[in-house]
Amino acid sequence: MYALVDCNNFYASCERVFNPSLNGKPVAILSNNDGCVISMSDEAKAINLPFGAPIFKWEAFCKANDITVLSSNYPLYGDMSSRVMKILEHFTPDVEVYSIDEAFLQFKGFKDFDFGDYGIQIRQRILKWTGIPTCVGVAPTKALSKVANKIARKFPKETKGVYVIDSESSRIKALKWIKLEDVWGIGRQLKNRLQAKGCKTAYDFTQLDDEWVRRTFSITEWKLKKDLEGVSKIELDEPTRKRAIATTRSFDYTYDDINYIKERISTFATSCAEKLRRQGSSCHMIIVSISSNRHKKEEEQHRASTIINFPYPTDSSLIISKQAVKAVDTIFKKGIKYKRAGVVVTGLVPTDNYQLDMFESEDPKHKPLMSAIDKINKKYKGDKIKIGNQDLERTWKMRQERLSPRYTTNINDIIVVK
Repeated sequence: MYALVDCNNFYASCERVFNPSLNGKPVAILSNNDGCVISMSDEAKAINLPFGAPIFKWEAFCKANDITVLSSNYPLYGDMSSRVMKILEHFTPDVEVYSIDEAFLQFKGFKDFDFGDYGIQIRQRILKWTGIPTCVGVAPTKALSKVANKIARKFPKETKGVYVIDSESSRIKALKWIKLEDVWGIGRQLKNRLQAKGCKTAYDFTQLDDEWVRRTFSITEWKLKKDLEGVSKIELDEPTRKRAIATTRSFDYTYDDINYIKERISTFATSCAEKLRRQGSSCHMIIVSISSNRHKKEEEQHRASTIINFPYPTDSSLIISKQAVKAVDTIFKKGIKYKRAGVVVTGLVPTDNYQLDMFESEDPKHKPLMSAIDKINKKYKGDKIKIGNQDLERTWKMRQERLSPRYTTNINDIIVVK
């Protein structure tokens, strides 16, 4: 059996844990640079605040409906997500973290087991230990557990937040209820093609001929169909090393100052290097890119990128940052106002197993230095060690005018009990 555990309105729920006055009230969370709505509470959904709404257009609506609008507090959300996922490991060793607020669980060897009661235990423990409300869907396959979770979320009073598909009748009933476009793995194009074939629900999809599905689509769609039929074909994903790592961001405003662009690129490159070390990889090359604001048609546009190859693979923040900053000189165009920049590290190899070069190699002091920096940054999450060409005052230059405190990751923001 599989379970999908999904945190309800995760970003808004994280804010409510530390600010209970928001309970029962409409809450909306904004994207990077306070651009548009990316998450909201059920109360905000009920008064028809749309997802993706540009806040500058909906500011008056939010004030009129007393909607609390907050900037994205990613350090808080990431830390709360980590806590939830660690709790799930208490219930089974087989956990696939699917996103920041979702995880699949596999129950091997659980025979003659009350999964409904187990799901309630999972919900209660997460709520007690973190304050985050969840829904749990349990079924014989991953795809069906997604369907079960949607039912638990849609009917919280009837299901108490837990729904189990454990019989053929409950499977068919669930598949006839869920619309085709709401099925995990069915995007817009696939939905349109299936609807042309007469499919309206997930059940209709399962009634198609196996060979026709494989011939018309691919093995992926066939696996999804079998999963929905109760035949497990989609396994838990094993943690794998990424083939490339990217850090790209939009700026809070547009900038034509090359020194500002270089500082941002240095920060992005350092972030990529940290991610490399976390997964035990080194890179052979980096890609640096900058672009202007394409939405401002009246301004001159410029978009450019360049590739830097290393003579040896590295995971050193010093080397990657230095070369990324140098690359800016080759692609920066004077007079252009830039809105976005990014760094991609690729050509990845395992740090503990790669071909050495007889004539060129990384300074041997870099490895212990990076290790020491990572340990210190992990221990003191609030203020990270930075290299000299980074902005020492701010961690990330985004417009965050409505940011809540980083309650769990910054010692200065810890709640004080009086």
